Amino acid sequence: MEKIPSFTIDHNRLLRGIYVSRRDITPKGDVVTTFDVRMTEPNRQPALSPESLHAMEHLAATFLRNHSQWRDKIVYWGPMGCCTGNYLLVQGDWKSADMVTLIMETMEFVAQFDGEIPGASPRDCGNYSFMDLQGAREAARRYIDEVLSVITDENLNYQ
Repeated sequence: MEKIPSFTIDHNRLLRGIYVSRRDITPKGDVVTTFDVRMTEPNRQPALSPESLHAMEHLAATFLRNHSQWRDKIVYWGPMGCCTGNYLLVQGDWKSADMVTLIMETMEFVAQFDGEIPGASPRDCGNYSFMDLQGAREAARRYIDEVLSVITDENLNYQ
């Protein structure tokens, strides 16, 4: 079986950042760009807790799907199985640099969020109590301070 492209990236060298993971063309000809929003260095830094990622998923997805300029282009936001970041799927042919401001806004929303997490109820979520808001807030703040606010080409293009 052929190895999928995302498994050809050397995760031992991968830095935190925002990377174009793939571009797909739908049968109607629309482009969907998948971004690797890498929040920890794989195999070198601790992964995020699944509970933190779950809280972040609810917050970021809600923020993005309500964003005045981006809501109609957002296809999906969700956690990576390895718990080192999230995937963002956006309609259109975009570059990593195009997403920095949007991801900064999203992470600021998560870092500053105080209140009831949207969709964190038994009616709205299949595992509503499996959330760590404080962990999500801390991870978002760390990503802003250590990556997004000092982002370089190294954090925007796979090595």
